[in-house]
Amino acid sequence: MNRKQFLTFLLSNIVLVLVSLIIYHQYYVKDQTFDTERIKAIAVAEKEIQFSSRYKDRFISSVPTDFINAANLSRESVVSINSIIQNHSNNEVKNYASTSGSGVIVTKDGYIVTNRHVVENADRITVILNNQKEYLAEIKGMDSNTDLALLKIPTDGLPYLVFGNSDSLQVGEWVLAVGNPFKLSSTVTAGIVSAKGRAIDLLERTGIESFIQTDAVVNRGNSGGALVNTKGELVGINTAIISEDGNYEGFSFAIPINLAQKIIKDLMEYGVVQRAWLGVEVSNVDNEIAESLNMKQVAGAYIEMVYKDGAADEVGLKRGDVILSVNNKKTNSVAQFTEELGKKRPGEKISLRIFRNSKELQVRTTLKNQINTTEVVVFLKDKIFENVGLELRMLTDYEQNLCQCQGIYVSSVMQNSIADKANIEPGYIIQKVNGINVTKEKMTEVFERNDRPIHLEGKYENYPDIYNYKIE
Repeated sequence: MNRKQFLTFLLSNIVLVLVSLIIYHQYYVKDQTFDTERIKAIAVAEKEIQFSSRYKDRFISSVPTDFINAANLSRESVVSINSIIQNHSNNEVKNYASTSGSGVIVTKDGYIVTNRHVVENADRITVILNNQKEYLAEIKGMDSNTDLALLKIPTDGLPYLVFGNSDSLQVGEWVLAVGNPFKLSSTVTAGIVSAKGRAIDLLERTGIESFIQTDAVVNRGNSGGALVNTKGELVGINTAIISEDGNYEGFSFAIPINLAQKIIKDLMEYGVVQRAWLGVEVSNVDNEIAESLNMKQVAGAYIEMVYKDGAADEVGLKRGDVILSVNNKKTNSVAQFTEELGKKRPGEKISLRIFRNSKELQVRTTLKNQINTTEVVVFLKDKIFENVGLELRMLTDYEQNLCQCQGIYVSSVMQNSIADKANIEPGYIIQKVNGINVTKEKMTEVFERNDRPIHLEGKYENYPDIYNYKIE
């Protein structure tokens, strides 16, 4: 390459570099500056939104913690309940005690579910709706084993809560407690499901305890109120708290609605609960039992005793078997086992998964009632019997043939009641009242007349001796 060619080549490259620099400055650097400025502007705008109150009215509640619709639905369907206990003495009637609580409307024609302890022993029950209308309520039935009661008020077209599915509730899920604590009507509090299948030794020995535990604030007056999910569906009936002074201390407990729904239906149809029995006594599987049986998990309901001719006896269950599930629902504890049975009626068939001899087996059986039949049991429902603490029913044909007697059967005795203090125990068959052979009509007549003492004569199942008691 000669000198002239070299200079031409060098000059061309210099021009090319200069042109490239001009293009870079005009386009790339300018665009980069614009992008930098745009990023700065966005950052300023975001900070302004974050720390400014000007934009707050543009926000809406997020899901799943948007409780507004659920609160509005439930507040309209939760009522205040006032129970008056009267003193009937010296031909005068005086109000001498009252309790207050909450209730949940479950049908548009006035059925209301609440806790039994809110209305038991009441002579007069007033229900106050959210619109402040008041009605006198009638008790349609109560159940001591679940602490539930069903009331009815004479009206129609009421808002009511739809039943949800308490089985599908998850620990950690948001729930609302709605009620009237300290007579503060339509109070809504929020919390999460802390545990399920919780037993707290609140009810009697035959009670069904498988509570939903939450940390939603519940106080006196909330009893019988609603526990709802974020859809506004009823998933539980608020029942109890654990507290040293009677006020909220962090835990509250609700009856699962899947259990309560069956109790409500029974009380509507029969006035009493048709309870299904498997015919076993069970305890929780602990580590010692699990190791002795070579179980991989410490879970299940361990069978301590099998009653003769019961539903369990008929399919060969025996002491030492462990019930792992009922209808494919795990029963990791006695609480979960009794909850599943509590949803059933006598005559229903169930499938049980059993652990025996290091193996699992499946059995099917038909549940019975307390007297080993599948009949509907007819109870004597009258407040005069409840006032002395007696739950009574007529003997079935099967029982009459078995004991070769006629009478009225004491199915339960309320703790600390007049009957309890007279030492009457469940299983007592009343054969005579004030020396006269007992009938439903005669029993009602004598107790209505209320001439004390009332003398009862009868016997217990499987005991030949005659036992006499006085109701004073």
